[in-house]
Amino acid sequence: MQWLKLGLVGAVIVLTGCVSMPSAHDYSAFRNADPHSILVLPPINNSVEVIAPYSLLSQVTGPIAESGYYVFPVTLVEQTFRNNGLTEATDIHAVPFERVHEIFGADTGLYMTIEKYGTSYVVLSSETVVAISATLVDLRSGNVLWQDKATASSAESRGNSGGGLVGMLVEAAMNQIIETITDRGFDIAAISSNRLLFAESHNGLLYGPRSPKYGQPVTSEKQK
Repeated sequence: MQWLKLGLVGAVIVLTGCVSMPSAHDYSAFRNADPHSILVLPPINNSVEVIAPYSLLSQVTGPIAESGYYVFPVTLVEQTFRNNGLTEATDIHAVPFERVHEIFGADTGLYMTIEKYGTSYVVLSSETVVAISATLVDLRSGNVLWQDKATASSAESRGNSGGGLVGMLVEAAMNQIIETITDRGFDIAAISSNRLLFAESHNGLLYGPRSPKYGQPVTSEKQK
């Protein structure tokens, strides 16, 4: 029986190790396309927070530009679609890729979806979560070059209050009030965006032509 227990423990360790880090992406299509510019389309919002798309758009251009790409100004992109009668993200995402390329001249389009955004209170804990998924499409061919998802939470940086049950309840309530008033979603959206898009992140974008590291392997490939 002892060997059986050891075997089960070993299996659990192996399985835990397997799910701790996603496998590296295949970047062959990305490299072949060699995009120089990225157009960020207004994200589809599956959360209940109206402010979520604007919060995310204010954060995503940073990691893309720092990775070495020209990013089309998001306000210009939104206004251009609006001038063409498109105000809903779902309708914008449905526009044929060749039409988007014709209008903007961008190499690629970043299609994002906000899965979660906002602060929630669950008995003994309160946290602000931002979960997003994204797909990078070559607007010249319609090929998918890259896709991934990322999540960040305000609870990641907290420690144990040590105040017992009452202390935990009070802390959770206070965290909810503070994070709602200050809208921690902006800060957490920045973390999610960096995890998802920055070339230094695991499975992030490749380095673009404006980066001094252009042509170098991404972090996930260095870790192989």
